[in-house]
Formats: sequence, structure tokens, C-alpha cells
Amino acid sequence: MIETERLLLRRWKDSDLAPFSEMGQDPEVMRHFPKLLSREECEVMIRDRFEAHFDRHGFGLWAVERTDDHSFIGFVGLGHVAFACPIEGQVEIGWRLARSAWGHGFAYEAASAAMKFGFGVLELGSIVAMTVTGNERSQHLMGKLGMTRAPELDFDHPWIEEGHLVRPQIVYRKEAPAR
Repeated sequence: MIETERLLLRRWKDSDLAPFSEMGQDPEVMRHFPKLLSREECEVMIRDRFEAHFDRHGFGLWAVERTDDHSFIGFVGLGHVAFACPIEGQVEIGWRLARSAWGHGFAYEAASAAMKFGFGVLELGSIVAMTVTGNERSQHLMGKLGMTRAPELDFDHPWIEEGHLVRPQIVYRKEAPAR
């Protein structure tokens, strides 16, 4: 668990499924992903990807909760890239927030805390991030976090069908600060 000025990054609770499913059905939130997600797909994602990663590695994609009203607003965190690509096995930072949480600095606040955890507690040598070319909001956040483009690591996502607009992924990277 990580606490920031306005947010709590924590393990997932059963009560997170409903608002996470709403995010998965929001076309604007899911614009840079291959498809909208059903409630069942969201449940499997939480259990078999997010929570399973925590169980295996002790960290992962945390559920993000506002500390003022305890509302779930999305997820931010770290995870191993677990598919064949140039960044396979590296630790990626990722996020997805409900549209109502956009524009308040929550993504930067939570991602900064996750990055600090990755470099400080986990002592990672670098952290990567991926997105699609059209996702300017995420690219802006990656730059704000001090990440730089690593075009030599760009790839086509093997889990997304050929020809799909979000198959090509661009990669950003940040090296650990000098100790």
C-alpha cells in the first residue's frame, strides 16, 4: 500500500469490480485499447492478472482510491511485461483512470509514487511504459515522469490482431536515478 497526498494505492477489493467494469465499458476510457471490456473480463483481469502478479511478485497494478471520499478512480502501478516483445521481462508502469478522475493530476501523483516505489523499494534499474501513437495524454504523462522515447524498443503487440489501430506500441523508458 502506498499513500500520497490525495490517494491510496492498494490491493484490489471486491467493491472495485463495479466501478472498474464501468471504466471498461466507457468508450473514451478504452479509446486506446482493442475493445470495451465486459464485467466478466474485468473480473478475470483483476483476479488472474493484477492480483496474481501481487501474489507472485509482491507488487503490481494497485487500485487507486481517493483519500477524501474513498472512491475508486482506477489503477496505477508496476508489472512485469509477460509476452514476447523487446521489453519482455522488464517492469512496466501503467495506469487507467475513470474519466471523472482526468485533469486533476491524479495520474501523475499516483504514477510518481509507483515510480518512486520501483526505484527505491524494488531497486529496479529501469522502468518502461508503452502506449499507442495516438495516446497523447499518456505520452505527456510519460514525459512528465522523466521517461524518454525508446523507438528501438517499439513493437506490434502480439495479443492484438494484425491491422488493428492499437497493435503498434511505442515505448518509453526511464533509468534509475544514480544512487
